[in-house]
Amino acid sequence: MVVNHPEHTPSESVASFPSGYHPDHAGKRYVIGITGASGSVYGVRLTEILLSMGYSVHLVISNAGWRVLKEELDWTASGREEMLSGHFGSLPGKLVYHSFSDIGASIASGSFRVKAMIIIPCSMGTLANIAGGTSANLMTRAADVMIKEERKLVIVPRETPLHAIHLENMLKLARMGVSIIPAMPAFYYRPQTLEDAVDFVVGKVLDILDIEHHLFERWGNNSE
Repeated sequence: MVVNHPEHTPSESVASFPSGYHPDHAGKRYVIGITGASGSVYGVRLTEILLSMGYSVHLVISNAGWRVLKEELDWTASGREEMLSGHFGSLPGKLVYHSFSDIGASIASGSFRVKAMIIIPCSMGTLANIAGGTSANLMTRAADVMIKEERKLVIVPRETPLHAIHLENMLKLARMGVSIIPAMPAFYYRPQTLEDAVDFVVGKVLDILDIEHHLFERWGNNSE
């Protein structure tokens, strides 16, 4: 199911919950950001996996991200909600799409609880803005919220080569507890297709999120 804005519920007393609410719902929400870095397939695949597992995904795609989706996956930037619905609509989880400029969206507030945020792939510009604490758009604001609320933030940088500023920004965020997972597939399990290599990177993200999966063969499993 795909909706293009989060649901708002009226305020309730502390002793009660809104209709249909369950305290565990926040643990089923994930935020995914897709930037203009090459590798948009990583973000699409992670969204597919989480939705197929029944999780709720709040999705933010930068304008450059839409451009890369067009170049790499032939997605169209016009009719964005229709494009997302056509790709993800059959999956059991709930997809909430937020406009990149909607700084008033639910995920821009620390009072809206989510389990984690993953920016995949993450451009070096977005990385720099997060490291600098700027909140010029919904993606960087949501990332800033994750840091200040001490929630899990995962960044999957996709750039090469890396210069000193890129590395310093990663180090700064890592020291604040942000998980940095470079888009570097492994080859020990002998991937046969490009999809296998993508699944390895997505699987490493799921590992950090402590979500069980079978996207790749783990080293040593056959010897046990």
